[in-house]
Amino acid sequence: MDHFADRLRAAPQSRLQRGAAAEALALARELALRAQRLEDPESEPREMPDAGMFAAADQIMVAGNDLAIVLRSEDELAEAVRLVEEAQKRAGV
Repeated sequence: MDHFADRLRAAPQSRLQRGAAAEALALARELALRAQRLEDPESEPREMPDAGMFAAADQIMVAGNDLAIVLRSEDELAEAVRLVEEAQKRAGV
């Protein structure tokens, strides 16, 4: 997560516009959704807003850290790591 966020922060604007930021936002939303479901399965999850392409790295860090706090198993952690790795590959950063 840290590596992906750092790569996004260093990426040129053109790469962010070509989809890296959108991929990062999709990952942040998925991580946030998973964290909300683990923390309170009964409540309706809220979608992380689009704060713009330059905020995507920070959104990944916030959502990822929130998820890390509520993870309950090694399997959940492994799945979160897999999601981050796949998103980073798709983003091309």
